[in-house]
Amino acid sequence: MHAITITEPGGPEVLTWSEVDDPEPGEGEVLVEVAAAAVNRADVLQRQGFYDPPPGASPHPGLECAGRIAAVGSGVGGWRVGDEVCALLAGGGYAEKVVVPHGQLLPVPSGPDGPLDLVSAAALPEVVCTVWSNVFMLAKLRPGETLLVHGGASGIGTMAIQLAKAIGARVAVTAGGREKLERCAELGADVLVDYREQDFVARVREATGGRGADVVLDIIGAKYLERNVRVLARGGRIVVIGLQGGVKGELHLGALLAKCGTLSATSLRGRPLDEKAEIVAAVREHVWPLIEAGRVRPVVDRTMPMSNAAGAHGVLEQSGHVGKVVLTV
Repeated sequence: MHAITITEPGGPEVLTWSEVDDPEPGEGEVLVEVAAAAVNRADVLQRQGFYDPPPGASPHPGLECAGRIAAVGSGVGGWRVGDEVCALLAGGGYAEKVVVPHGQLLPVPSGPDGPLDLVSAAALPEVVCTVWSNVFMLAKLRPGETLLVHGGASGIGTMAIQLAKAIGARVAVTAGGREKLERCAELGADVLVDYREQDFVARVREATGGRGADVVLDIIGAKYLERNVRVLARGGRIVVIGLQGGVKGELHLGALLAKCGTLSATSLRGRPLDEKAEIVAAVREHVWPLIEAGRVRPVVDRTMPMSNAAGAHGVLEQSGHVGKVVLTV
């Protein structure tokens, strides 16, 4: 088969479409023939040499995909060859075939007009699992609360807006530029902050009558840490899931304590299989019905051939997209 390999840490040009050995499913695994795989910031970090795959994972990038089951390993029930699926991966999505633990498989969901196509389905697993596990399972966002999403026009952001609105929360977003903010508003965002020109702390506190955000979903990290604490409502929860703005920041514990706030930092890729399976099961139970009802949908900015993964990485690094960039085989 063919897969994208990383010849050495570096720029997009180190991604090559190469012939590699076919993977074989082991016990509790299935082999998926990949139709499409979505691109994530973590893939860019892996290419740059900053985010190695966890032990035992495929060396090829790609944290989510959609396709058809080509083979089923021993000990796997409920799945058959030919089933259309999408999958959460620890790696290996940028390939013609990938092995997936059965607990990380999801059926391709239906929308109001029938089953989603495989390109749309490929844009779901990583972002939906990330948002659901952090905003709802960990931070426990409730109806009537305010969620602040940094990077509202990203794949994570576009999904967080929709899921929060679906449960009856209010959503504030930061994004760069009017066009991206308008797209966020179309998805349901209530408070729009252009981080290039506005102070999100002042804007969110003004929009909430001085209360602030009950939950902050942060992809920036150190650069926003102090302001995330300031924007937090009493009893609020900050969840850091990315470090685009640095890894080290100063935390004012007194300010966090005064608000009875909490700060969590999580990643999805390296979690144990049982934790991932629990998250995937919760997504199937809670999110798939919302997609079926048309209340939540994948947002695909563009598709590109998988052999041009380098071009797709360039789009992400220039932040020239809204939602997901999807690679097709």
